[in-house]
Amino acid sequence: MLESLGRIYNSLSTLPYLMLVILDLDDTLCNTWEALRLALIRLTPIIIMKRKFKLIAYFLTKRYEKLESIRDIHLLDFEGIFNRIMEDIYRDLDKEEIKEMLDLFDRAFFANLKLYDDVLPFLNELKQMKAKLALVTDSASSWQRRKLEVLGIQRYFDKIIVSGDTGHTKLEPYNFYLATKMFPKEDKIFVIGDRDDTDMKGGKAIGATTILVKRGYFKGRRAKYADYIVNNLYEALEVIKGELKA
Repeated sequence: MLESLGRIYNSLSTLPYLMLVILDLDDTLCNTWEALRLALIRLTPIIIMKRKFKLIAYFLTKRYEKLESIRDIHLLDFEGIFNRIMEDIYRDLDKEEIKEMLDLFDRAFFANLKLYDDVLPFLNELKQMKAKLALVTDSASSWQRRKLEVLGIQRYFDKIIVSGDTGHTKLEPYNFYLATKMFPKEDKIFVIGDRDDTDMKGGKAIGATTILVKRGYFKGRRAKYADYIVNNLYEALEVIKGELKA
């Protein structure tokens, strides 16, 4: 596989394009949904011990799905989202109980947060191809930047745009336009992410080639805005190769 990536680079190294690749973080580069799931499983015994059965029902019935389209949720970290959920379910909250659950969740989440196997080869090849890399991601700034620190990939990005910093989420195209303004000379733009109605829609708004990676929480959703649908970042690199040679 690495030899294949090397051949791709050699064939593209002389092309005259200035390239910008805008990447999503969660479930595109790292297994956020899986880490969340495992952390919640780790939290379940405490939830049962504290008799928070309504909270268990909340997750079992997937009531969290309604949060996907709420703008403010995309500006929060897990603590903020969890507090919002608890306030919605319970009238009286014990702050010490909440803190205990959040501390356990935090440890379990970051213990299970991992890069996908294709991420480092993909990022290294893009840097060798002289691409500019911008990360556009939703959530609280401290939460996303901590993920980057734990994952060890912050150094790959020329710019990092977080909704918690800008006040704009990927439910609107503002942060994608912001990325293009930061790199006005780049004439080939690609947007790569796992969510069609944010990453792909935002990419379309700025005239980028959009590449949907089918993995993570949104894997089973129908795509409307993606130019290409791939299973991994190796395939995404093949798409970039083809577009640059076209």
